[in-house]
Amino acid sequence: MPYEDYSTALVTGASTGMGRATVQQLTRRGLTVHALSRDSERLAALAEETGAIPHVVDLSDTAAVEVEVGELDIDILVNNAGVSRQGNVLSSTREDLDDMVDVNVRAVLQLIRMFLPGMVERDLGHIVNISSIAGLYNFYGHTAYHATKAAVHQISRQIRNDTVGKRIRVTEIAPGRVETEIFGRNLGGTPEAMEEAWQTFYEGYESLTTEDIVSAIDFAIAAPRHANMGLIEIMPTFQVPGGLTFNRREA
Repeated sequence: MPYEDYSTALVTGASTGMGRATVQQLTRRGLTVHALSRDSERLAALAEETGAIPHVVDLSDTAAVEVEVGELDIDILVNNAGVSRQGNVLSSTREDLDDMVDVNVRAVLQLIRMFLPGMVERDLGHIVNISSIAGLYNFYGHTAYHATKAAVHQISRQIRNDTVGKRIRVTEIAPGRVETEIFGRNLGGTPEAMEEAWQTFYEGYESLTTEDIVSAIDFAIAAPRHANMGLIEIMPTFQVPGGLTFNRREA
């Protein structure tokens, strides 16, 4: 079991959803887990529950991240944190675009830059990047989100090239719709927004759960050390990518 090869992990976006569930699973596996989030209250509760080491830090502040965790030796890096906004590029604000690029792409690259050299030196490591089907398929809206997740897809593949010959594994998890708080946060994050998001996006649907995603991460890490699970696309059975739009413009 390759879990026996590893002793430490770092998970971003750790206070809720997929990140929280990942911290729970990795600590159950016996790893020392460093959990990163901006939400100090939720992070403290998670640390008390699991024994994870909390780090309250904003991933868009690279200097702060370096001070907080840059000197750590990390065997498993889980880039889970992500930002989404409603609307396409026609309706996006400067802040919308900057937030998505800062967290979804720049933070991923900076964390890999911090921890990959140590993995290479030890000839051992596993990077797990949470992307999205939005990085693989086109559908309406969320232009910048699609672009950032497509970047994560290419980063995941390129790191394999950068570390060829070393026992470094890279796994991209590309989920479809998962029951998390992301849609509620897009609608404002209030209790009313969370309820509206649940009724609009989840009520009556058989969406994925955080446990489904964690099971895939666990499978990839636990695979034989000679096997790299490069891309795992996970979608609800009733959700499919498809459709072709050809708009006829009237004279």
